[in-house]
Amino acid sequence: MLEIKNISYAYKGTKYVQKDLSLSFNEGGVYGLLGKNGTGKSTLLYLMMGLLRPQNGEVLVDGQNVCDRTPETMEKLFIVPEEYDMPNTTLSNYVKAISPFYPNFDEQVMKDCLEVFDMPTEVNMKELSMGQKKKVYISLALATRTKILMMDEPTNGLDIPAKSQFRKALMRGMTDDQIIIISTHQVRDVEQIIDHVTILNDNQVLMNEALDPEQPVNLEDLFLTKIGAK
Repeated sequence: MLEIKNISYAYKGTKYVQKDLSLSFNEGGVYGLLGKNGTGKSTLLYLMMGLLRPQNGEVLVDGQNVCDRTPETMEKLFIVPEEYDMPNTTLSNYVKAISPFYPNFDEQVMKDCLEVFDMPTEVNMKELSMGQKKKVYISLALATRTKILMMDEPTNGLDIPAKSQFRKALMRGMTDDQIIIISTHQVRDVEQIIDHVTILNDNQVLMNEALDPEQPVNLEDLFLTKIGAK
C-alpha cells in the first residue's frame, strides 16, 4: 500500500505545490493521475519515489517512509519520468547493471514488451530516438516487477500505432497485485486501461475512486466536470 499523509512541498522561492495533501493507493490497479498544469502531478510522483523530501508529512510504502530510502523500500519502486537521458551503453549491459537492485526482475517480460513495440532486444540506448527511448524504458520498467510503478506522461513522443502498442505492452507486462500510477494529460491514450481515477486540483483530492467496469466513462468529460470546467 502507498500512503501519502499530510504532505506539503514547495520549491525554493515559490508557493506550495502540494499542501497538506493526503491520498492512498491500494494494491492491484492502474491509476490515472489527472490534474491541470501546475497542480504538481510530477512533483507528487517524485515525492512518492523519495526523490524529493516533503517539508511536512510523509509518504509510506507498506508502512516504511520512502525518504529513508532503504533497499527494502527502493526495490518496490520504479518511475518512468517524462524526460530522461539514456546512457551510452547497450540494453543488455544496462540490464546487468540495474537488475540486481530488483529481485523480481524478469528479462522475459522485457523481451515480450519489446516485441509488442516492434523493437529489437539489443540496442545502443544512446542512439535511440525519443519514441524508441520510451518504448525501451517502458519495457524495462515493466520487467522490474516492482510493487509500485509510476509513469509520467508515458505516451508523449509515441506515434499513434505506438500508443496502441503501449496499452498492449502494459496489460501484458503488469501483475495483478501491482500499483501502476500514470500521470497524464493524454487521457484518451490510457482511457481503456485505467480502472482507478485520481483527480487533483488546488491542493485538493477531488476524486480517488475505482471505476465501474460495467459503466464506461469518458475520462476527459469526467475530469472537466470535477474541476468545474464543464
